[in-house]
Amino acid sequence: MRTVLCYGDSLTWGYDASGPRRHALEDRWPVALQRELGDGVHVVAEGLNGRTTAFDDNLVGADRNGARFLPTLLSSHAPLDLVIIMLGSNDMKSWIHGDPFVARQGMRRLIAIVRGHDDPLGHPEPKVLIVAPPVASPGKKGAGELAGYYEQLADEVGCGFFDASGVCEVCQIDGIHMDAENSRRLGEALAPVVRVMLKL
Repeated sequence: MRTVLCYGDSLTWGYDASGPRRHALEDRWPVALQRELGDGVHVVAEGLNGRTTAFDDNLVGADRNGARFLPTLLSSHAPLDLVIIMLGSNDMKSWIHGDPFVARQGMRRLIAIVRGHDDPLGHPEPKVLIVAPPVASPGKKGAGELAGYYEQLADEVGCGFFDASGVCEVCQIDGIHMDAENSRRLGEALAPVVRVMLKL
C-alpha cells in the first residue's frame, strides 16, 4: 500500500464559497484522487482554511503556519511515499506577506522539511509534488505569478510540479476557491501524475 499526503489550505479542505460551507466529501479533490488511484493507494487529506506555506497569521485561532505543523503530520502518517503540497494562496494576503516570490521561499522551506524529516523506522524520504493553485481572479494579489515561481523551484530542487490552472478554475463568487466540479477535476487530473511519480 502506498500512502500520499495532500497538504493544503481551504482548496484542499473543500471550502465552498456558495454557502459558505464545505464541499461534500466526494467532491473534495483528495477524495477524487483516491477514487482514480484505487485501493492500492491511501490518500490522506490534510487541508486547513487559511494555511500558509511558512508564515504566521495571528488573526485566527488554529495555527496556520504550514512549516510548523508539517513535521507532526509527516510523523503521524508515516511512512509516506508522496507529499502533494498545494499552498501559497494565503501567503498573498497583505497582512501575511503579499509577495509570490516569498511564497516560493516558503514552499522551498516545506520541501526541505519533507526531505530532512527524521524517520525513526528508516523509510526512504517521500517524493514531493508541488501544485500551483488555480489562478485567482484578475486583480487578486499575485494572480498568475505563483505557478511560474513554483515551476522554477521544482526544477531547481528536483521535485514534481503541476499547475492546477491547466485543468480547473476558481469560482466567480470570490475568485479564489473552486466549485465542486473543479475540485473533482483537479483530483482526477492529478492521478496520472501520481501514478508516474510512484511508478504504479
